[in-house]
Amino acid sequence: MSAHHEPGQTVPLSAATLALFDREVAKYPADQKQSAVMACLTIVQREQGFVSMDSERQIAAHLGMPVIAVHEVTTFYNMYNQHPMGKFKLNVCTNLPCQLRDGYKALHHLEHKLGVTMGETTADGMFTLQQSECLGACADSPVMLVNDLTMCSFMTNEKLDQLIDGLRAADSGAPQTEAQP
Repeated sequence: MSAHHEPGQTVPLSAATLALFDREVAKYPADQKQSAVMACLTIVQREQGFVSMDSERQIAAHLGMPVIAVHEVTTFYNMYNQHPMGKFKLNVCTNLPCQLRDGYKALHHLEHKLGVTMGETTADGMFTLQQSECLGACADSPVMLVNDLTMCSFMTNEKLDQLIDGLRAADSGAPQTEAQP
């Protein structure tokens, strides 16, 4: 558990983190080290779970670029969390093609099942529910992305229930029953 820090207090990035930054920076010409910004954001998020404004300032300083330029990257890409998230981040596509094929129905089902509204995290800190723009699988909708890595397609209410129950069981170490096709 990390030490408690007051809001606005700068928490310096570790030497190990800065060394990882430098490994990424070394992949680019010296005058283009800002090209490593996405890699540095990913490193911070992997270590801290999200990218704070304070981390953005430190990345900007390390890469010699304006803080606003780092913030623009953080806010443009859905994969960067700007605040703490649940253990499982669920992004449900609600872009127009998915809306027409039950994307909002899936989002509302999850809101009801988890007891949160879009953008919130469950009280136990396990699930954060978000809507997202196109995930590039319109023909498979409703679709969702779990933890920015796993695409789930054709998510009926039954499949959503199985997913949530399976993630809860896996997290608790409880034995899982095999899902029926």
